[in-house]
Amino acid sequence: MNSTPRADYLSLVQQLNHHAKQYYVHDDPEISDGEYDRLYQALLAYEAEHPDHIASDSPSQRVADQPLSHFESVAHALPMLSLGNVFTESELHAFDERIQKQLLKSGAELKSNVAYAAEPKLDGLAVSLRYENGQLVMAATRGDGSQGENITANIKTLPSVPLKLATEHAPELLEVRGEVVMPRSGFKKYNEWAEAHGEKVFANPRNGAAGSLRQLDPRKTAQRPLSFYAYALGATSDSVQFTRHSDSMQWLSELGFQINALNQVVIGAAGCMAYYQHIGQVRSSLDFDIDGVVYKVDDLDHQAALGFVTKAPRWATAHKFPAEEATTQIDNIEVQVGRTGSITPVARLKPVTVGGVTVTNATLHNEDEIRRKDVRVGDTVFVRRAGDVIPEVVKVVLSKRPENSQAFVMPSHCPVCQSELHKPEGEAVLRCLNGLGCDAQRKEAIKHFASRKAMDIDGLGDKLVEQLVDAGLINNPADLYQITESQAAGLERMASKSAQNLLTGIEKSKQTTLPRFLYALGIREVGEATALTLANELKSLDAIIQADTDTLVALPDVGTVVADRILAYFKQPENLKVIHDLLDHGIQWPAIESIDDAQQTLAGQTVVLTGKLNQLTRSEAKSALQNLGAKVTGSVSAKTDLLVAGENAGSKLTKAQELGIQVVDEQWLIDQITD
Repeated sequence: MNSTPRADYLSLVQQLNHHAKQYYVHDDPEISDGEYDRLYQALLAYEAEHPDHIASDSPSQRVADQPLSHFESVAHALPMLSLGNVFTESELHAFDERIQKQLLKSGAELKSNVAYAAEPKLDGLAVSLRYENGQLVMAATRGDGSQGENITANIKTLPSVPLKLATEHAPELLEVRGEVVMPRSGFKKYNEWAEAHGEKVFANPRNGAAGSLRQLDPRKTAQRPLSFYAYALGATSDSVQFTRHSDSMQWLSELGFQINALNQVVIGAAGCMAYYQHIGQVRSSLDFDIDGVVYKVDDLDHQAALGFVTKAPRWATAHKFPAEEATTQIDNIEVQVGRTGSITPVARLKPVTVGGVTVTNATLHNEDEIRRKDVRVGDTVFVRRAGDVIPEVVKVVLSKRPENSQAFVMPSHCPVCQSELHKPEGEAVLRCLNGLGCDAQRKEAIKHFASRKAMDIDGLGDKLVEQLVDAGLINNPADLYQITESQAAGLERMASKSAQNLLTGIEKSKQTTLPRFLYALGIREVGEATALTLANELKSLDAIIQADTDTLVALPDVGTVVADRILAYFKQPENLKVIHDLLDHGIQWPAIESIDDAQQTLAGQTVVLTGKLNQLTRSEAKSALQNLGAKVTGSVSAKTDLLVAGENAGSKLTKAQELGIQVVDEQWLIDQITD
């Protein structure tokens, strides 16, 4: 039987997708690039003549014609969970022991040591792919775990992501979770190209992956070297049934997904440790960045029996590699001025790669720290990315110190406004007390005022704030509300549309809440929770301004230090003038009613805080819990109702789990505050 042009076309689509899979997923091409290009041109020629016949999984459909205007927010059918961490071999053994105890406690059958699916922890961007009847219909970022951004158009540009599943029996629903990474080789080539063409280079492969997926123009994403590695199933139809996680990964490989070749099933803590050490040995030779390994209980029935702790599964953990260190030389030591006038010394370094990131600056914290480590210009130093994020100088290599080196002396005057610096009693930090009279503090104060948790002014980024201040258009937060469209449009890289968007964001911010407004003022020691306490307890801005020491310290968790900061702020005439100007420009909020019993959602409950919090200070978290009616104690017991667990929670978390106490995370607490 003679084939039809349509049948030939569909065969061509199938051939091209097969060869793309061989090239991008299996790294085993079967034809030359020239032959692939010839077939692809034949496909385009047919589609040009028959636009109504274009197959949804045609390679030509990977790139959209038009840029997006914005990313839509989408809800995940199943939450994308975060992972707990272990850092030492003893913590790994403790994790394994907890797994065994909890499985036995749940009644699960455990004949031998637990089998774990082990895999490298890729350092990229987590995404979820949704397939319906075998067709890719949506891709979303992890976001906050419950909701992410719809990046379908961008994900379609990745050759390692199948547009159609390689099976004739596709489930009605299949969600595939995985990581998008930029390979090191591709990262290097892209940066070389970008530098040659005057484009922005990426700081590291993870930054490259995240930045590429958040391009509004999918055609730009298509130019970036990105790969998708599947690592888990999300929501699925009932027809998708497996007994082991490793089997489900093999199935995804058969469907056309790229699975990490280093994935392995290991037995017990000893097997996990051996895998961790092996991956650590080959880490530098890999073509992708990793920051540890992940262990998952392989038996899916056991996973179900173990369940979850807040937003993390009990049956999995990440074994993180220690922060990487490198040596380099200090070219100079400068000081930076923060929002509250704090003076922070910063080492300017000869560029060095630490943990896959090119580092040129490192914090020296404060004057006492410089003296303790005796850090000098010209010194060779060990640099570490503390927590794999903030570069810091660890120690000086004294044997390499130049003979003519001199101890660094902190300045006596502010490097920006030349005001005399002071070190308040009991503090280690020098401060410039010039407030909004100092350009550096002015910029940082306005950035804070406009930030998402404060006035949330859309379109007002850090660079734009700096331009507005440098141009003399704003001197304090109140001046934002007098900017004209022509003034904004006249700034560098600002067009009329951007100026209109900025003014719309500024106007929208006038409708706010008293807690947000108080937080936006940037009063020292007054974070979100303290601002909420002040607003809920004193009800009005006037009452807060007029409050005396006795009134303030009587509030939940507002001690003498915080009270002194508040009193000092409202005693400054320039601060009161800015507040009055803001109100004159139309900033307003709904009146705060007395808190009723319905708002005391934790009334009568005993709550314990543990672990590191990222968004709230311990004091703010405690105050917020008390505002919700809770009694906050320091130890876990049978009388404890709730444990709020931050990062690296230790023995308190373990005891709470053993006692069956409800465990929540920091985000849960913030949600209670903001509801």
